[in-house]
Amino acid sequence: MSDTQDLFPTRLERKLGMFERIDPVVYGDESQRENGPLDRAQIDEYERKGFLSFEGFYDADDMQVFLQELREYEDDADLKLSEGTILEPGREEIRTVFGIHEVSERFQRLTQDPKLLAIVKQLLGSDVYIHQSRINYKPGFKGKGFDWHSDFETWHSEDGMPRMRALSCSIVLTDNGEFNGPLMLIPGSHRYFIPCVGRTPQDNYKESLKSQEVGVPPISSLRELMLENDIEAPKGPAGSLVIFECNTMHGSNINMSCWPRSNLFFVYNSVENTLHDPYCGNRPRPEFLANRTNWKPLEPLNE
Repeated sequence: MSDTQDLFPTRLERKLGMFERIDPVVYGDESQRENGPLDRAQIDEYERKGFLSFEGFYDADDMQVFLQELREYEDDADLKLSEGTILEPGREEIRTVFGIHEVSERFQRLTQDPKLLAIVKQLLGSDVYIHQSRINYKPGFKGKGFDWHSDFETWHSEDGMPRMRALSCSIVLTDNGEFNGPLMLIPGSHRYFIPCVGRTPQDNYKESLKSQEVGVPPISSLRELMLENDIEAPKGPAGSLVIFECNTMHGSNINMSCWPRSNLFFVYNSVENTLHDPYCGNRPRPEFLANRTNWKPLEPLNE
């Protein structure tokens, strides 16, 4: 079997039904699985649900220095003009800043936090590198939502990620509550791949990062998954952590409260799962969306 064979066809003109995943959820043999900070119950939960949540993984006070740095970015005119900065549709407020670990040394160091890396390596069963990083803002009253999607569907189709061997770490920088648009996930959805209909336009990212039209799963499949598994929205104070598998369906509502929501995302990919040419046939997306030049394994910083 060729490494470049497309095992997850999507973005086609005809509709294909969802099918069971062929990749492991947790990688490595039994000894590797047990060689890390997660216990057997946590490993089983991640395998079953496709995500884990940790309330207060970091001290809330430690998040203040990151928030202060982000406030400074809000007044940075050059950053707002950067292609990796996405503004709210029709507004001048920042929605997302991609490549945040390359913008800031403080955020770069956080990607190498020993206790975070240990969990990531235990789940992926290998050394890892940063595929993508971003900060998502949701200002009070005005922060828009994110439609339901599987990250892997996009990363496979538009970036050439061959297999499901990546995960996202969402670090809560401001309290995530019921009303300010917390991350929502469909437990168990990672066990299925849902092909999406519609060819991918060239440079689709320029529109999809503001409003996703291509790569949206059919409502019938989402309904089936929700009726079978429900929806969960892990909430918690600043410093909490959600780790979710790359194929887990997730999204979020608009922020209808007065409380802003800022979440930091680090996407870790296995060094054994580096990118090919995009399977949709288009040219590769920019580096701030898909790291193609630095696959060197991350080393934990000395504590």
